[in-house]
Amino acid sequence: MVQQMVREFAQKESPIIKDMTASKRWPFHLPRMGELGILGICFPVRYGGQAWIISPWGLACEELERSIALYG
Repeated sequence: MVQQMVREFAQKESPIIKDMTASKRWPFHLPRMGELGILGICFPVRYGGQAWIISPWGLACEELERSIALYG
């Protein structure tokens, strides 16, 4: 579920990911990652995270790296 969500996000945002890769800067204008909960997957709920185990975080990272390889 996490993997599919991140894959769809990365495909949709591929122009921004490509720009980020080319300019070697983080796109702070991507609040959507926070809205989807991608940024807080492994953090406790009390800190605004999802409190999931580390495996979904790894899947999310793999999908973001995949998108950079494909679109970056």
